[in-house]
Amino acid sequence: MSDKAAFFTDIAAEVEIPPSGTLSRVLYKDERLRLVVFAFDAGQELTEHTASVPAVVQVVRGRLHLTLGSEEATAEPGSWIRMPAGLPHSVRALEPSVMLLTMLPSG
Repeated sequence: MSDKAAFFTDIAAEVEIPPSGTLSRVLYKDERLRLVVFAFDAGQELTEHTASVPAVVQVVRGRLHLTLGSEEATAEPGSWIRMPAGLPHSVRALEPSVMLLTMLPSG
């Protein structure tokens, strides 16, 4: 593990929202967690999938429609969502959006 701090002054500035597309970029990774920033143009989505580890979604910019198992929610900047490992989920951008995904250790 590094003894240096990881510091991002503006998560949204770490990615450009691609026209008619989705972009993801790993911002930080160590043996304990992984941070991935996603940029979605309006209407773009991550289709239903599961993750093998718990994860936290934070909306940085825009609005996202989330399906979390049998629940649905609209998430805006400031929203915080924790998903357990194995939960089927999908994400659709209602407008150009930036999302931070933190993947946590399963143990």
